[in-house]
Amino acid sequence: MLARSSVSVVTIALVFAARNSRQSEQTRMAPAAADGIISKPSNHSVDQTVDKLKSILEARRVTLFALVDHSGEAAKAGLNMRPTKLLVFGNPRAGTPVMLAAPSIAIDLPLKILVWEDDRGRVWLSYNDPAYLQRRHGVPQQLLQNIAAAETLAALAAQ
Repeated sequence: MLARSSVSVVTIALVFAARNSRQSEQTRMAPAAADGIISKPSNHSVDQTVDKLKSILEARRVTLFALVDHSGEAAKAGLNMRPTKLLVFGNPRAGTPVMLAAPSIAIDLPLKILVWEDDRGRVWLSYNDPAYLQRRHGVPQQLLQNIAAAETLAALAAQ
């Protein structure tokens, strides 16, 4: 009886280890699903994707408040980091009514899109899920479209 139980425990451990190994491989191939973050693949390099996003923002008269070059700053500190850039953008006409209705959302505004390269050279656009932001801050349904711009912009830049 003890031998059979030991074999069952070993079998379960091996199955669990194999499953975790496959999950680890999947995680390296695609960004881990994080609560409230959506990641979409880009068909371009990080720099090309950022340039596309900047052009789209300009064409739509959306203000680019900041472009944070995380990998560039890491290099200045003598550290290696795959290309990673954060665009911070918004439109006060869209964001202000949301902040008036749900003041805590100001911690998540302006909107952001992170453009980054994974360990396999694949480029991703990541942004906050508007539905997550709505739940997190209690944004009224009628203002949801005001915080959903990142979805559209990411889709356009990824093409």
